[in-house]
Amino acid sequence: MIIEVKNLHKTYKNGSIEVEALKKVDFGVTQKEFVSIMGASGSGKSTLMNILGCLDSITEGEYILDGENVAGLKSNMLAQIRNKKIGFVFQSFNLLPKLSSLQNVELPMIYAGVSKAKRREAANLALERVGLTDRAKHKPNELSGGQRQRVAIARALVNSPAILLADEPTGNLDSTSSEEIMGIFQQLNKEGATIVMVTHENDIAQHSGRIITFRDGEIISDEKVANPLIAGRGN
Repeated sequence: MIIEVKNLHKTYKNGSIEVEALKKVDFGVTQKEFVSIMGASGSGKSTLMNILGCLDSITEGEYILDGENVAGLKSNMLAQIRNKKIGFVFQSFNLLPKLSSLQNVELPMIYAGVSKAKRREAANLALERVGLTDRAKHKPNELSGGQRQRVAIARALVNSPAILLADEPTGNLDSTSSEEIMGIFQQLNKEGATIVMVTHENDIAQHSGRIITFRDGEIISDEKVANPLIAGRGN
């Protein structure tokens, strides 16, 4: 089990008012799974994603990532885990505008202290995996939305993370680009990547192998997708 969440609670305090964003959340994700997390705005899915990404702490319970209980770890330890074990893909791409595709992909390795030669080699391989070798020198404003998201995926892959976390990865894309991105995720999953994706679009979630649905901070369903949609086949 690459992810284990046990009796997870998350409470936010706003003055004297407490808001329970997540309550009694239990689930696990095995290696090489592709899981979608769905729910309406305010259902708790974004809070969960922040916790899974070690960007937020839990109030109560356990979160075990790749065999390590990260609940209660200090911020510097969480930062190390984020860089080593988690690859992030965001709706807004989060690319640095003045850097080329290659330089954007290299960023996580700079923070990890990887040598320049090894950074360059790994970044080129990551861009090759997402079909963007010919755009290595292009800056974000010279790329389409789908191409920017592919750069972001390459950047997420470059440190060989234990899991890929994708937060509304098709939210800013047209339907054709969305299909391309889902095709890349499905190929990466076939190659062994573990992917957890937040989406509000059911047709996007149907490309994954399992859908966990949240409402009011709780899991209301956790179901396998019997026949996942295959990106690019128009089905």
